[in-house]
Amino acid sequence: MLFSSTVFLFLFLPIVLFTYFLVPRSFRNVLLLAYSLFFYAWGEPVFVLIMLGSIGLNYLFGLVVDRVRDRKRAVTWVMTAMVLSNIAILFIFKYTNFFVENINAAFDLSIHVDPIPLPLGISFYTFQAMSYVIDVYRRDGEVQRNPLNVALYIALFPQLVAGPIVRYQTVADQIKQRVETFGKFAEGVKRFIIGLAKKMLIANNVGFIADEIFKTPANELSVGMAWIGIIAYSLQIYFDFSGYSDMAIGLGKMFGFDFLENFKYPYISRTISEFWRRWHISLGSWFRDYVYIPLGGSKNGKLMTYRNLFIVWFVTGFWHGANWTFIAWGLYFGIIIALEKAFLEKLIFRMWRPLQHLYALILIISGWVLFRADTFTYAYSYLKVMFGFGNAPLFDERAAFYLTNYSVLLCLAIISATPLFKWLIDKLQATASNKVYVLGNEIGAPIYYATVLLLSIAYMVNSTFNPFIYFRF
Repeated sequence: MLFSSTVFLFLFLPIVLFTYFLVPRSFRNVLLLAYSLFFYAWGEPVFVLIMLGSIGLNYLFGLVVDRVRDRKRAVTWVMTAMVLSNIAILFIFKYTNFFVENINAAFDLSIHVDPIPLPLGISFYTFQAMSYVIDVYRRDGEVQRNPLNVALYIALFPQLVAGPIVRYQTVADQIKQRVETFGKFAEGVKRFIIGLAKKMLIANNVGFIADEIFKTPANELSVGMAWIGIIAYSLQIYFDFSGYSDMAIGLGKMFGFDFLENFKYPYISRTISEFWRRWHISLGSWFRDYVYIPLGGSKNGKLMTYRNLFIVWFVTGFWHGANWTFIAWGLYFGIIIALEKAFLEKLIFRMWRPLQHLYALILIISGWVLFRADTFTYAYSYLKVMFGFGNAPLFDERAAFYLTNYSVLLCLAIISATPLFKWLIDKLQATASNKVYVLGNEIGAPIYYATVLLLSIAYMVNSTFNPFIYFRF
């Protein structure tokens, strides 16, 4: 069940909200857990058992770690077993097919394994489960004696499928005690509508452009088409991920939870290091605190720092998908960040500021080609066309067609990926004389939020509806 589906918006969410605020506070966690399990089981009922198994396993690990924490040797064995157990679950369902295919290719074997379906959200809830045990071990959060509380933390439906990865230390106290207010609820509704608009109005539409262009063989593209395709994909992946994060944060606020921000306008970055401090912040901080720092971080000399960066970015790429292109994508950014730490960042900051942004954008967009392409061959051919190596024409009729029909959409998406649009809306809200208050709390300019909600619903009901195609240059 997706947040942008009609079932979720017009059936599941209203029922959850109505019953949640109807029952006594002592029953709300149990009710929220039941709805979260139903939400997950809606699309794949069998895989809810895997998630429940992960919850039970890490609940027990948490109890054991809390008991043996002061016995160094025992806790080392327990933490090792916890990490290996969680990685094994992730490996079996996400990477078995990948490794079998590569072993067959490398050794000319014909090992057959029936394709193993990938449980929805397994990468996210596995990391959250590990976060619980690690934070208990580090005393960053109290151990939960009640297994239902552990289950709620891992299975809570707003962040279950697409993140953000909510650290246990962030919500440990909120699980036991949180305050739901009308003001927070109104803020959550506003945030959810913004996320829904990002997903339905921008991500889905620019995604159509990217899909059509990336279905085309690279040798049939012009330079202009290649750039339109990868810019559209760069916008799609940002508004898709950040839209879901906004919806998750908004839903959390409706139920009294405060999740941390996950995106902070990453495309305005001046370096790749800055980009990854702004992009998918929950994932980056997870790898930093649970992988990079335990490996030694940057404390043991340059050589060990580069080794740690290599490991972290190899794992980051592999976490995103079981394909060599994802691994290459992770290492690509890891190498650039290592170079920036070594000397490049000092040189970049001496440049004219617009050139700093241009440097970051070109490297980021080029990296997305690796992320989007299914094979290295296609990625290499696509990049060659992008940068004018070969016989591809500079511009063609198809590029003109996409610019004519989608220029307004692309311009709006680009502007919305910067703080400019938010600044403008905040200014309009601050100066508007007809502000609307609901139960004493400002929820913003009503026309703006009503418009984005109605347009999002229109697109959701009729996927062929595209308000931008009627505005052409």
